[in-house]
Amino acid sequence: MDLSKKIFHKKKILIYGMGKTGISGYQYLKKNNQTFLYDDNKNIFIKKNLKKLLLDRNKIQKSKFDFILTSPGINVYKCDLKDYLKKNQKKIITDLDIFYSHYSKNKIITITGTNGKSTTAKLLDLILKAHKKDSRLCGNIGTPILSQKKISKNTLFVVEASSYQIAYSKLFKTNYAVILNISPDHIERHGSIEKYVSAKFKLITSQSKKDFAYINSKDKYLKKKIKKSKIFSKIIKVNPDAINNFNKKVVNPYFFSQGNRENLSFIFSISKKLNLKKNKIFKTINKFKGLKYRQQIVYNNNKITFINDSKATTFASTTNILKSLKKVYWLVGGLGKLGDKFTLNKKECNNIRAYIFGKNKNFFIKQFKNKLSYCCFKDLKSAVRQVLKEIVNNGNSLHKTVLFSPSAASFDSFKNFEERGEYFNFLLKKYKVQETINANR
Repeated sequence: MDLSKKIFHKKKILIYGMGKTGISGYQYLKKNNQTFLYDDNKNIFIKKNLKKLLLDRNKIQKSKFDFILTSPGINVYKCDLKDYLKKNQKKIITDLDIFYSHYSKNKIITITGTNGKSTTAKLLDLILKAHKKDSRLCGNIGTPILSQKKISKNTLFVVEASSYQIAYSKLFKTNYAVILNISPDHIERHGSIEKYVSAKFKLITSQSKKDFAYINSKDKYLKKKIKKSKIFSKIIKVNPDAINNFNKKVVNPYFFSQGNRENLSFIFSISKKLNLKKNKIFKTINKFKGLKYRQQIVYNNNKITFINDSKATTFASTTNILKSLKKVYWLVGGLGKLGDKFTLNKKECNNIRAYIFGKNKNFFIKQFKNKLSYCCFKDLKSAVRQVLKEIVNNGNSLHKTVLFSPSAASFDSFKNFEERGEYFNFLLKKYKVQETINANR
């Protein structure tokens, strides 16, 4: 495809998936193109008053489109139109492609990785805003990139990109590519860890000589991929321990866990290249409150801390915070990810007790056996009640942490991690957790 603003002009386009991405794509394309809509869930068209635009599946099979815009949530191998998409793979595009065809001259920073994307992207956006930059945070973090308005030549984009968006994109390129880390995730969609890594790494292999790529210098998957890939951009290897040089200046407890400290190492490396001022960087870091359901401290005193980390959908996303805690009541459960492994050894689990909830208990039992103590519950509600009961009955001087970090997908009981996180907070209020904290003062 040749890059041109006209590439998505007066074309026949099928938009597949009516979530935030699909709706933003429709709003952006409808004026200058023939747009047709489809979603596996037909009820969504009734809710959003788009029933007139729904194209029948049979008509789609007989139609020819110039492009097929798919939402990141569409599994092209298991959806209603999987056979049609297989035949028309070259026509599949993403919202990132449409965006890039119009704003390729703007500065773009794209952040991906298995864990920490949202936190790193949000913090970098705040730091840029503190420097009076017209920074726009968008992408997989929740604000579709095609929803942005009033864009000027000075607008800078901080894009959080998922492996699906990168894999399906045909045009998109970025000036600064950031891959924070890699651990087994979404294997059921990509097919293998190698394909998952390749999807992420496409962000770098599509860059030019003028661009920069930031990678974790200690990540085994990335180190291996670099050796096998043809790369044109300048590779900057980020030492995840570099943040230790700034220990005295980073006083925000949110960045005491190993994972969040690694995120900061990337922030400092990128900030140096962008010539950002250290005093403004530290001020923003120390004021940062974190994102909802991502290692969010819900309640805290000198005896007990309650952390809502519902965003954690793999063991890797939980391991770092577990290492940083002493006495842990760990609420864990959901749909375990294919290929995911709990890597802590028995010695590292001495102060951890797991409370497994949900239908997929055997997945977690196999991982924890002979490593840590655990007990099982039918649902999250029962597990939370038991944890609170034990805290009240076993009060002592040691600081305790109740960590809600499911390390699994939420779809067995919830629509998404946000709904799961909200429900956890609801349970804490219902069972008057503040009184529990006060009782342990």
